[in-house]
Amino acid sequence: MDPILLFFATFFPLLSLAFLIFYKKSNYASNPNLPPGRMGFPYIGESIEYLLTGRRGHPEKFLKDRMAKYSSQVFKTSIFGEPMAVVCGAVGNKFLFSNENKLVTSWWPDSVNKIFPSSTQTSSKEESIKMRKMLPNFLKPEALQRYIGMMDMIAQRHFEASWEGKQEITVFPLAKRYTFWVACKVFLSIEDPVHVSKLADLFNALAAGIITVPIDLPGTPFRRAINAAETTRKELMAIIKQRKMDLAENKATPDQDILSHMLLATDEKGQYLNELNIADRILGLLIGGHDTASATVTFIVKYLAELPNIYNEVYKEQMEIARSKKEGEMLNWEDIKKMKYSWNVACEVMRLAPPLQGAFREAITDFTFAGFSIPKGWKLHWNVNSTHKNPECFPEPEKFEPARFKGSGPAPYTFVPFGGGPRMCPGKEYARLEILVFMHNVIKRFNWEKLIPDEMIIVDPLPMPAKGLPVRLLPH
Repeated sequence: MDPILLFFATFFPLLSLAFLIFYKKSNYASNPNLPPGRMGFPYIGESIEYLLTGRRGHPEKFLKDRMAKYSSQVFKTSIFGEPMAVVCGAVGNKFLFSNENKLVTSWWPDSVNKIFPSSTQTSSKEESIKMRKMLPNFLKPEALQRYIGMMDMIAQRHFEASWEGKQEITVFPLAKRYTFWVACKVFLSIEDPVHVSKLADLFNALAAGIITVPIDLPGTPFRRAINAAETTRKELMAIIKQRKMDLAENKATPDQDILSHMLLATDEKGQYLNELNIADRILGLLIGGHDTASATVTFIVKYLAELPNIYNEVYKEQMEIARSKKEGEMLNWEDIKKMKYSWNVACEVMRLAPPLQGAFREAITDFTFAGFSIPKGWKLHWNVNSTHKNPECFPEPEKFEPARFKGSGPAPYTFVPFGGGPRMCPGKEYARLEILVFMHNVIKRFNWEKLIPDEMIIVDPLPMPAKGLPVRLLPH
């Protein structure tokens, strides 16, 4: 039996009683102008259906069914034990992204907060704001250009060790190995295979428990994720303390990786960043840069196997760059700028198989949206599928068409794999480099065929092929 169903079946009577008490104290009945929708079962709401539609390969079904039944702009539900308004479409995205810290603030389920304590729990609010302002500076294109050759070197070593000489491989676990190796090198200058493997095991345990039933008992994915996060944070603190000593003794350089940049950066008052805050941000960057990018490059391999005409165009662009390089010369910023069609392909992959399904906010005051009242304290959810697969935003949404991203690209707030507004993913440019370097190295070496033509895609919590995408390699 699915652990989610088992958990809720066991505790349903208690949850029902808790809901009756909660209902009397809530404003469900007292506010007649709430968005249309249903709150589902007592306390658990519609959490089961929300999670299971993803695990069954159709994450957009939860959203589409309710948009069709209730409203294409906003509907109410209850997820993770919280009353929630789901805002839809480009208008909804713009509203939430534009009202960060005015009407809404970032929110995650308690399970996520226990695994990743927020910066306000581990340092002052001012410190958190300072880091949020400075983080984009560490990850802007000008700062990341120096790491392109480093990424290319890691990609070459990865393909030599894990792909070349093999007839068949499983893409997803190898993609995770590549993206984590790159992240360890770029963020922390760690490339020792044993050390990388040790950290990778911790992060795999972390990822498995992020969005799961929050049962904090020995042996559960949730407990393993909490333990992995604590161990990783201690490991990062030790790395930070050693790096500070190395910088003081000139054994490390200021520009060797993101960690050195963070340790030496100062704000407008000349103050350095808090070590624990840096550890939290590196932890977030590693999990974000590892899992989301590995999902994207896996789906790039999937779609290129299914669409030979798209593969041929990407191959043509990448081989033109490869032929312009001298033997042993690494990729550079000028090469990346030439990969326009390849990036359009990657964007279309992220539209159809977004690495993240969306995010959550909390109302910090009462407000109205689309004519409906959103009470203070209610949670809000924006979801990529309300626009990515919406024919009003993308005609023939199931068709793979990289030309959607030519020129000025899609309309604002319709393509949102990295979010938007002040909370837009700061690692967007880093992900672009990592993905394009992977595409260059894989396509100049191989063509490939899927071994499971109709392999199911599941979302748990990231999209992934159910069997990891096994392929047969066809070396050039």
